Amino acid sequence: MYVIRLADGTLRVPQSLTSEDGRLIGNAYVDVQPGEPGYDEYLPESLTEEEALLRRRRWEEENDDLEREFLAFKAEQEEA
Repeated sequence: MYVIRLADGTLRVPQSLTSEDGRLIGNAYVDVQPGEPGYDEYLPESLTEEEALLRRRRWEEENDDLEREFLAFKAEQEEA
């Protein structure tokens, strides 16, 4: 997941919620506005929505074998 920079300057920052024993409960994005805590830390690594889409497309097109391995691993994890 990438930090996404929207046209108005808002950053969509990925955040995971875990239980006390460390199990993943869910993944989501939280919006961070300019001037809010953490904004300046996330800004340098942020991508526009278009850049994130291009990276995802490139990853899908150029890494078919890796993607298949990852999806198989992910399916195994979900079954456990």
